[in-house]
Amino acid sequence: MQETTAQNSDARESDLPYYQIPEYPHTYTAGNVSARMIDALGFRYYWATEGLREEDLKFKPSEMARTTRETLDHIYGLSRLIVNAPDRKPNDGSKEKSELTFQQLREKTLQNFKRASDLLKSENGKDMEKNKIVYKRDENTTEYPFWNLINGPIADAIWHVGQVVSFRRSSGNPFNSKVSVFNGKLRK
Repeated sequence: MQETTAQNSDARESDLPYYQIPEYPHTYTAGNVSARMIDALGFRYYWATEGLREEDLKFKPSEMARTTRETLDHIYGLSRLIVNAPDRKPNDGSKEKSELTFQQLREKTLQNFKRASDLLKSENGKDMEKNKIVYKRDENTTEYPFWNLINGPIADAIWHVGQVVSFRRSSGNPFNSKVSVFNGKLRK
């Protein structure tokens, strides 16, 4: 069986965002601070998923738990919510299921985080009240303020990235010890 790793990626690793965290903005604005939270999430996600093998993706700590792959699918869904708020698009309930390969899933998740961050650093980050979570189902629309994006999908995604790190340790493929989440870079 061929291993599913970052080295077998359709996209070159250097083309993916968050190998290291971007330079921080020089000003503190609501948009920049929110973008930085997402950059930190993207960096953690990048390294939590780098080098995952097929056996890691199938791992789950108990019968009642999700597999690593199912957890990554969930994070991808959260990344879509995260990008849609500053992109000012509604969430219509459509989902891309597990038809994506692991590499496609990883790439799309990282791209969603990067796009959300870029939007928050742009004009869209200047009026945070417009960056709502909007759910649209048929004729019904429900809106939540950006605050809910922070304590909901962003915090949830960070939580689940931590689970991926724990799961990969448990399946015998630990997180790269040279990753410094404090500095947002690899240690030399």
